[in-house]
Amino acid sequence: MQPNPPTPARLTALATSRLPTLALVGVVLLYALLGLFARDPWKTEDVVVLAAMVTAADQGGWAWLFPHIGQMPVPELGPLPLWAGALFVTILSPLMNEVVAARLATFSWLLIALAALWYGTYLAGRRAEAQPLALPFGGEPKEAQYGRLLADISVLFLIATVGILLRTHETSQAPVLLACQAIALVGAIRLTDKPFQGASLLCFAIAGGFLSNGSMSGLPLLLGSLLVVANPRILSGHRIWAIFGLGLALFLTWLWFQAVHHINPVWAREWWFWNQPQLGWRFITEYLKTFRDLPWFLWPTWPLAVIAIWNWRRHFKSPHVWIPTAFLLAQLINISLTPNAGELTYMALAVPCAMLAAFSVPTLRRGAVNAVDWFALMCFSVSGLLVWLGWIAQQTGWPSGMARNIARQTVGYDGAFSGGAIAMALLISIAWILVIIWRLQRQPKMAWRGALLCAAGLTSTWVLLVLLWLPTVDYVRSYRPMSAEIKSVINQAQIEAGQPLCVQATGLAIGPQASLYVFDRIEVTRNTACPLMLQQTTAERLQLGNAGFDTSARTLWTGSRGADRFDRYRLLEVKPAQ
Repeated sequence: MQPNPPTPARLTALATSRLPTLALVGVVLLYALLGLFARDPWKTEDVVVLAAMVTAADQGGWAWLFPHIGQMPVPELGPLPLWAGALFVTILSPLMNEVVAARLATFSWLLIALAALWYGTYLAGRRAEAQPLALPFGGEPKEAQYGRLLADISVLFLIATVGILLRTHETSQAPVLLACQAIALVGAIRLTDKPFQGASLLCFAIAGGFLSNGSMSGLPLLLGSLLVVANPRILSGHRIWAIFGLGLALFLTWLWFQAVHHINPVWAREWWFWNQPQLGWRFITEYLKTFRDLPWFLWPTWPLAVIAIWNWRRHFKSPHVWIPTAFLLAQLINISLTPNAGELTYMALAVPCAMLAAFSVPTLRRGAVNAVDWFALMCFSVSGLLVWLGWIAQQTGWPSGMARNIARQTVGYDGAFSGGAIAMALLISIAWILVIIWRLQRQPKMAWRGALLCAAGLTSTWVLLVLLWLPTVDYVRSYRPMSAEIKSVINQAQIEAGQPLCVQATGLAIGPQASLYVFDRIEVTRNTACPLMLQQTTAERLQLGNAGFDTSARTLWTGSRGADRFDRYRLLEVKPAQ
């Protein structure tokens, strides 16, 4: 029997000194809470899923089973984000605004993802094959101490992942998918010592993937789980529990689909159209786009994940390497075969990359560790300066070139100035400067310092963006003023008609439609007999006079979202057919 190969991890107990809990919790809360509240829901996914949640809370009954916006079906969405958000809205709406209540669901999913990643990495880090090399005269860390170090680092690296920043603050499927991926990792690791518990967690994660974003999220989790189960080092026995868990996940998804098909077969067929497996080879230009976007989306964890796989190659089949790599590989296969892979598809890579990045840290040479530190210090110092410089340009007109670009994107915006926000932004900037001084003067030896610098740097930049730019972004991306105008015109038309009037639409995208429902409960139907029609067109077509309905309808209102330079909306009174 061959002896186990030597471990590549080398750490002293001093290097694994515990990261202060207050520092970890502070970074997590600043990252998670800032930018989630005190703003309008933004166009597309953020407001669409929110509108489905609010609809379920308003209407109850079968509206909980499959997503709708008012009476309009939304088969692109899965029910799991809807269930969680609608539950929060139903329970908390008497106490707070429904938008805030729904975003608490987003906050909860993000905390679940971070907690599951922490616990999964902790369990993997405590395993014997993951331990660092024993030192000749002692001084290596204890198992629990080492596992806690790696768990803290994995959470910090997930927070530092650039591509998930905006997505984790949306009321959308993204935080749910992140949580399902993290739960799947915990379940796979638990298979090694508690098969029933591990199979239960895998069942929830896989079913959650299918019920959140269809086969494009469920199938990679299923494939990754099968790769885990196939490794004899993971499961030498008790495979029946794992297979049972995977089968139960598929059965639960099938059960939900059959219930929906029985109640509303049209919605079920449309859901299957949107969420069925859409695998196939893509054009080379799409692969090039993916290769361009992925490195930035997963920065800075992907290089460290690659280093971890290479440095731990002699232990490749050990659970702490094989499990995150299996899910990473499954998702890469999914991306390579998905015709329109995008950010929701990339999200699933962030969690296994963060875990692998944590296991790379004990194997890095001192020069590589210092390189991570200097990257964080320089990159996020520059990004913070750019945030301040952009704000100064907006407020003062200098630098002129930057000010002109900002003004072109924010036409009609009357800049708001908040003394409290400026004071908080200054405090955050001072705090980041103090972190830089701490790193340069104290030269700490703790292994978590690089991950902390990356997470704290990205979080400080994000907080500055929220404090200085949130009113501007709200103006650019919110439909609230436009919705209020349309509601006023509809009310006036109903007063003149002496009866309620329904609204149909032509060319109306799902984002504006969802915004109208969330802000003013304006329901857009598919009823072509409705006397009012909301049309989405372009400024160019209106100028050229070829937007249509010039003779068959009377224009009641024309407008647009504040800073939109291209799209225009018209509320028309359609003449009845003769």
